[in-house]
Amino acid sequence: MSANLSVVNGAPAIHVSDWRNAAHLIDHTLLKPDATRDQLLALCDEAAEYDFHAVMVNPANVALAAARLHGSPVKVGTVVGFPFGANLTLTKLAEAETALRNGAHEVDMVLNIGALKSGDRMLVQQEMRSMSRLAQERGAILKVILETCLLNQIEKILVCSLALEEGVDFVKTSTGFGDAGATVADVVLMRGVVGHKAGVKAAGGIRTAAQFMDMIDAGANRIGSSASVAIVRELRAVSDDQSDANL
Repeated sequence: MSANLSVVNGAPAIHVSDWRNAAHLIDHTLLKPDATRDQLLALCDEAAEYDFHAVMVNPANVALAAARLHGSPVKVGTVVGFPFGANLTLTKLAEAETALRNGAHEVDMVLNIGALKSGDRMLVQQEMRSMSRLAQERGAILKVILETCLLNQIEKILVCSLALEEGVDFVKTSTGFGDAGATVADVVLMRGVVGHKAGVKAAGGIRTAAQFMDMIDAGANRIGSSASVAIVRELRAVSDDQSDANL
């Protein structure tokens, strides 16, 4: 493990001993189609206990999460056009509008991957523009999911560039439902394109503290994971070991 967690995009550097700050970079995620009400409530309670940045739930579960977390600093996030991105833009807008009305603060939208790979840059750009305007009007955060395992390097660079042009807040690696998840190389590439003008969220397959730290060191300033509690407990154990060693 690295000794430090260096966070870009305006956030302060994080040291291993600051595991609580590390926890605040995590979107605690439960997007399985068979997630039960009890599991979702437990997710929310864990997020409040560990001070995660947000919970990330499917649109049908936004109202439940918002009610459970009312009065808590934990944000409610949801997904749109998930997991394939192949919905009409109007459908995505309606889905996002409903989620925001139900209490969501952040929206992670899967881009229209087929349109991108077909060279329909206008559709991709217009979709980002429409979603970005909606998010800005509602004071929400918009993240665009690339599903990097399906894109080549030129396509990844193009999506990140278009996201900047259209005012997207974050670019995100993966849905977690693709053939592969986040990689250090993709995070480095995405951060290289967006610089300090947008955030980078790494998601998909991040299950250990070492993976978490690798993604942060590569340039991510948000992490999506369903193994958030295990990650934070591991970070806390490292912090405790370091404190004991300094006694």
